[in-house]
Amino acid sequence: MLLSLATVIILILTICDQLLKHWVATTIAIGGSKQLIPGIMALTNLQNTGAAWSLFEGQQTFFTIITIIAIIVIAYFIWHYRQNFSMLVGLALVMAGTIGNFIDRLTQGYVVDMFETTFINFPVFNIADMCLTVGVLWLIVCILKEKD
Repeated sequence: MLLSLATVIILILTICDQLLKHWVATTIAIGGSKQLIPGIMALTNLQNTGAAWSLFEGQQTFFTIITIIAIIVIAYFIWHYRQNFSMLVGLALVMAGTIGNFIDRLTQGYVVDMFETTFINFPVFNIADMCLTVGVLWLIVCILKEKD
């Protein structure tokens, strides 16, 4: 039952990520922006060929190999923690983020980023990035709360 929940979380978040990326890529010119919340957040169409903060730009073969390994490892942990609701939620978030950005890399050679904070200088990010960040933080809390 919990594995089904994890699968649903992964599917819903990956689909939302891909739909928003498609909408941004077809609605906003590359480098263009639309205010989402004035003074706080804009939707900006950027193409990121790197990882977080555009690190390792253009290293698509490296990212492909690392992502395939990551998906296998995450799938193993999802199976291993299939009876642990909290761990499964965190792992499902990480898997959704990994798959969402991997789809972009495979199909386009870059990741579409769109959420730009306009009140501070922060890298532009997407739903998959949010899933990865929240998932990793969730897992850290779960691990710190474990008794054994």
